[in-house]
Order: sequence, then structure tokens, then C-alpha cells
Amino acid sequence: MADHGNSPPDLVESDRLRASPSRRSFFAASAGLAGSLIAAPVAADSLADVPPREDGANLSGHSERSQYVKLARIPEAGPGKRNVDPSDAINSKAPLDKLFGGITPTDLHYERSHSGAPDLDPAKHRLLVHGMVGKPLVFNVEDLKAMPSVSRVVFIECTGNGWENWKKADENLTVQHTHGLVSTNEWTGVPLKFIVDLVGKEPDSHWMLAEGGDAAGVARSIPLTDEILSEAFVAYGQNGEPLRPAHGFPMRLVMPGFEGNLNIKWLRRLKFGDQPWMTSWETARYTQLQANGKATQFQLRMDTNSVITTPSGTMVIKPGYQRINGLAWSGHGRIAKVEISTDGAKNWRQAQLTQPALPKAQVRFQMDWTWEGKPTRIVSRSTDDRGNVQPDRKSFIAAMGTNALFHYNAQQTWSIDETGRVRNVLD
Repeated sequence: MADHGNSPPDLVESDRLRASPSRRSFFAASAGLAGSLIAAPVAADSLADVPPREDGANLSGHSERSQYVKLARIPEAGPGKRNVDPSDAINSKAPLDKLFGGITPTDLHYERSHSGAPDLDPAKHRLLVHGMVGKPLVFNVEDLKAMPSVSRVVFIECTGNGWENWKKADENLTVQHTHGLVSTNEWTGVPLKFIVDLVGKEPDSHWMLAEGGDAAGVARSIPLTDEILSEAFVAYGQNGEPLRPAHGFPMRLVMPGFEGNLNIKWLRRLKFGDQPWMTSWETARYTQLQANGKATQFQLRMDTNSVITTPSGTMVIKPGYQRINGLAWSGHGRIAKVEISTDGAKNWRQAQLTQPALPKAQVRFQMDWTWEGKPTRIVSRSTDDRGNVQPDRKSFIAAMGTNALFHYNAQQTWSIDETGRVRNVLD
């Protein structure tokens, strides 16, 4: 038998392993594969080279993040009104630059509330379904849980996402500032079609009023297209647990692919009718002012979008290997491809999508890049499976003007100067 001296038992190799390349040659090969792209790891042949084992904390009823992980949303009171007192905030933006994968942690899902988040008693809360139906009904949460359910991973996006860049670019913005009003969760609930069939919607009823139980009384008229009837659902679950109060507990409407304010939280009423109700939310609030001064109503779908999250605004990089990461999404369907330019939109390379790329859900994209230390600009553009391509800013503004505030989906450009400082720019 070979004499292994005082080698730790963990490092004794079998005949099969000895026939394979050594660990040292593996590290050398790995470093060669990466070239100078990353700092090559130091070869380790002893357990003395790795940290010691440590005692763990007692088990508890709730797992917390590590003390070394700092994640938080950013409250804001409107475009340019950032880092405000939470009591003055209307939005709270997700830290896209610090997250992995496509699912947003529940407590970091962006929040948009018009009068705060009520914590409703599920034992008392009710959902009234009435209007042009054969049989008006009232449901509680337990009624919904007893019905057939669906679970679906979809994004929800505030119509104001991106509003920071409508007219000018603040170079001190992070991607959390520019794009933090979009998040993706797995939602669980009852298909709208099932509820519609229970109450017997009348054939001439082509609209639905969805109303929330918050003090603001948010209510939106929703056209009952085949797509909406087949995809919308009343949710009571979020990432495997009950909805959080900030996201509509005990029940909310989920409208895959459509603007966030249609995904009514704290849902208390669904009313069916033959025309829109023209509430203040769709006449004075969520309308889109065009370049000619006229307003567009019922611009309901969220368009194809993407953003590079690393490297992104206020970060500093060094010459050499970079792993470009980002997120893409579309309210039309599934993201089919994402392209990245590292020379200011002159040339484009197709990025790798991290599977699964689900319909109407955020998907992460990534690409290897070597930065040579010269000033440049990086930008992404996404294409969905319906052929919709994310527009460049010049084309977007030519079509929309700068009077608008909602549905901004122009390509996001980050500039990199000779020191490696990454900053927000318009093009």
C-alpha cells in the first residue's frame, strides 16, 4: 500500500481518483481556461488552507439572513424623490443589483401603495362577486382555498418603473433606483375563469371592475379578453406562504403581463358589466400623456424590457474579466433572446439565458466580457417570443415624447469611464 504519511483522511485518493488529473493540475487548468479573466484561486492541498468549522446557532421558528448580508428596498415619494421617510413614501424599490436568479425574495418584492398596507383579518375579509351575473356570490379566504388552484411564476411591474429616465439621466442612480419597481414571485390562487363560471357571467358582460379594500379604494376596469379570462387568478399564496400584507393579504388579483395597478391588492369586489366604469384611477391617474397633449387610456400591458444589473450604476470595475448579468421580461410572453452591446450599441452579442425562461416572468441573462480599461457604454435589448424588441431610447422618445410618465421600456445604458466608474446615462 502506498505510504500517505500524515495526509488527512479527507485527502487520501483512491486508485480511480489518482488516475484522474491532480487537484493542482485541475486548478491550473481552470486558471488557464479563465486566463486572466479572474484572480486565479490559490491551490490548496491541505484542510489547513480552509476555514475551521464553527458552532451553529440554535434552531428557531424563523430563519434570518446572515448578519453579513445587507438587503433592503429603497422608499421613494416619486421620480427623483428618493430615500425619503417611509411615512412619505409611495414606492419601495427592490434591490435588483444584489439578487440572484429570477425569483424576488418575498420581503424584497417591490411595493406600491396608495394609502399604506392594511393588515386585514382573514376571518372577516370577504370578496363580493356581482353585477351582470346569474348568481352573485360572496367568498372568504377558506372558500378560495377549497377551490381548484394554480401556481404560476410571473412578474408584476409598476407602470412607473423607469420613470427616473424619462427626461434626464441622474448619473448617481443605481439599477435599484431606475428599475426597482418590478419583481417576480410564484403566486397561488383560484383561476378567474373558475369564479366566473360559478357566478354565471352574462354573455354581454365584457368588463370587470376590480376593487381593493385599502383606504384609497383603488378600483380598475378590466376588459375580459380571452387572454385575461384564461390567465388571471385570485391569489392567496406568495412564494409558498400566505400573501404578505404589503402585497395584498389575504387575497389579491394577479394579472400576468399587465400593469401593476391592475393586480388589485386586498381584493374585496369583482363586478361584471358591459362597459368600463371610468374610475378616477383610469381617467385621472393611470393615463399616458402623449407628445401632442392627448392622453391614452387603458394602456394595460407591460412591454418587452431588460436591464443589466451587474455592472450597473455607481459600481466600480477593474480591467479584465467581467461577468455581465441582468434581467429581462415581457408582458407579451416569454423572453426569446437578450443581446448585449459593450461598445455603445454598435455591435451586439447574444447573451445566455438562465433556464427556465417562463412566459411573463423575469429571466436572468449573462455574458462573459473582458474590459480593456477604456471608456465605453454597455446596454442590453430583449426580444420576446412574439417578436417584440425592446426599443432604443431615441426610437422610444420619438414615439412617446417626454410628457409621459408610465410604461418606460427603453434600453438602459450604463457608461464606464477610464477609472471603471459605472454611471447612468440616457444613450
